[in-house]
Amino acid sequence: MPLIVFPTSQLLWVRVAALLFTCVAFSVAAHGVFLSSEGMADWCIFCWAFSFACTLLVLLVELFGLQVRAPVSWSNFPITVACYAALLCLSASIIFPVFFLKDKRLTSEVRDHHIASTVFSCLATVAYLGEVSLSKARPGEVAGYMATAPGLLKVCQTFLACIIFILVSDPVSYDHHAALKWCMAVYCICFILSMAVVVLCVGECTGCLPIPFSKFLSAYGLLAVIMYLTATIIWPVFQFDKQYQYRGNRPKLIAVAVLTALNFLLYLADLAYTARLVFVSI
Repeated sequence: MPLIVFPTSQLLWVRVAALLFTCVAFSVAAHGVFLSSEGMADWCIFCWAFSFACTLLVLLVELFGLQVRAPVSWSNFPITVACYAALLCLSASIIFPVFFLKDKRLTSEVRDHHIASTVFSCLATVAYLGEVSLSKARPGEVAGYMATAPGLLKVCQTFLACIIFILVSDPVSYDHHAALKWCMAVYCICFILSMAVVVLCVGECTGCLPIPFSKFLSAYGLLAVIMYLTATIIWPVFQFDKQYQYRGNRPKLIAVAVLTALNFLLYLADLAYTARLVFVSI
């Protein structure tokens, strides 16, 4: 029977805080509170509930000392969960007040519930960012790939790609020109490869690749930068130029252009960090 280990550390208390904050956020939002815009409400509750469940899993595994028996790399899994949870809670902290606090028909009780959920969502975001800060690799420290800057950038890249997919799919805004379909192909290919890296690292399967993992990262990083550079140029040209202008949801199209440029910068930083890690290791 495994012994219960209860280490008192900053990391433990930050996780406990994140667990409590997410629990309060989705409990208050889901308990007897009228929520319009059901899709956005479901997304926010999913963000809090998913983050809560994953944090609880991490705490239980560490509490019972089951890290060795876990079927994942424990040097990569907790920080990956924390980074995704931080981004999810951040998105919920932005979306929830935008959709559910501006309605003037809300009663004071309902508004108070919405404000409480927003506040605790913001606190959860801060807690998860604190966990990432405490867990990330320090200079000269031996750590899992996901604890390094390139690993954390992979999480951000996949998250931004998911937001782009949502924006371009409702309504579909990439099917009226072949160049925009290329942009969509860029988003999909880079997302799949970045997510594959995350899964390989968390699942400790990097040795399954036919080439060294470091060479794969360098080649893929260079390819992703080139592909995203083309998408960063093509998307605004074929969406906003008068010759090709498409009558779509302009705010969403602008958001996609901004997120594409942001993801390009993330891939560029990723390539720089990866090249540095490869050269230092050589």
